[in-house]
Amino acid sequence: MRIKICGLFRGEDIDFVNEARPDYIGFVFAQSSRQVSAPLAQHLRFRLADGIVPVGVFVNAPIAMITELYHNGIISAAQLHGNEDDSYIVQLKKLSETRIREKKTQAIKVIKTVFPASTGSWLKSIPANADYILIDSGAGSGKTFDWKKLSSVKFKKPWFLAGGVSPKNIKEAMTLNPFAIDVSSGAETDGIKDREKILQLVKTVRQGNI
Repeated sequence: MRIKICGLFRGEDIDFVNEARPDYIGFVFAQSSRQVSAPLAQHLRFRLADGIVPVGVFVNAPIAMITELYHNGIISAAQLHGNEDDSYIVQLKKLSETRIREKKTQAIKVIKTVFPASTGSWLKSIPANADYILIDSGAGSGKTFDWKKLSSVKFKKPWFLAGGVSPKNIKEAMTLNPFAIDVSSGAETDGIKDREKILQLVKTVRQGNI
């Protein structure tokens, strides 16, 4: 099982994750209290330790914006929280790969966010061309949803669990056996990333993999 710490926007945040060594981190480019600009994300990215995958978080962003960040080495994957459909994802992958074909670099990896509803119809909204899916309670809500909805679902793609995961409930989240757990507000104190919480969250996931 893997873990992602999302919403980094300070130099200290990078120091914390470099120490804790999660698998992924997230830079939020959509409107948010954690939003970063491209120059800031670039500064933070090149302080990031090798082996930690930087993910850009977007909501209905222009494809050119995402591909530029990818080509500049600022992000390695795109997490889409808006109305992006399969045609958007196909175009994003095509443009991200075409421009750098000489380097034999793969197309950008795409994580598509979906929000579970009371019926099973929400599963039909998962784009076929996404590499991963992320199950969330709602954009930036920081609240959990009824995780029991997922207990009988057999996903066809590796999936991330997000929405209100914290040191208090991460062990329960792990029982669902997601590909990865995504934590943002649960790794914070008063809206700021908390070193001890990040260390604890990553340690819990690592111990669960033993």
